[in-house]
Amino acid sequence: MTVPLSASLEDYLEAIFHVIREKGEVRPGDIAERLGVSGASVTGALRSLAGRNLITYTPYGEIGLTSAGRSAAGDVVRRHEVLRDFFVKVLAVEQSHADQAACRMEHSVSRDILEKFVRFVEFIDLCPRGGKLWLEGFSRKCDYGRDHGQCETCVSEAMEKVRKTAVSKEEGKRMKLRDLKPGERGKVSSIGPGTPAVRRMVEMGVTRGTLVEVERVAPLGDPVEIKVMGYHLSLRRDEAEGIEVERI
Repeated sequence: MTVPLSASLEDYLEAIFHVIREKGEVRPGDIAERLGVSGASVTGALRSLAGRNLITYTPYGEIGLTSAGRSAAGDVVRRHEVLRDFFVKVLAVEQSHADQAACRMEHSVSRDILEKFVRFVEFIDLCPRGGKLWLEGFSRKCDYGRDHGQCETCVSEAMEKVRKTAVSKEEGKRMKLRDLKPGERGKVSSIGPGTPAVRRMVEMGVTRGTLVEVERVAPLGDPVEIKVMGYHLSLRRDEAEGIEVERI
């Protein structure tokens, strides 16, 4: 049976994941700087992770994630980002405070609860009565202990948003995932033939209506890096071609 990682080792895996994404490579000094720990602490953690076959590591050499390590690191990162997004988008918590809270909670939240967080954040993003106006109303409630007293206006604006969304769909808002620009988001409307990456999306529970965001596109357009349901995925251009979305 696999022994669960300690919170400390999960932090190291998360740091390695992020440094590799940012720099393409990672060395012990990068990890020490990111986590604010000593070199000796980093060395001990790296040896422990290597002993669990989660990283490739040799003294004074580069550090890499094994297949098992990438999966474990991705899981930690997802837990952190889902919690942070919930605190920011739903509870209107300031970003740095949300990150701190997510760091403390990410090691213990269960998968079934995490999925509820994901779905609720998606609901707030997509519901006509959610989004920015909804959060502003909640902020007033937190600051002053009362609502803004404009429920009729809110409902009216929500109905207008629904009408505009329907008109936009009729005007051809549906497009290929590959056509979204970095930072743009869309709702999945259809998924094409099952390449390995696309099959993984389906296995994760990605269905029609799921939110997807393009994070990066390589200079030549391949690959396309996306975020969906808190996961970071890299798709080839032809895979992104087979997924249709409605831009939001």
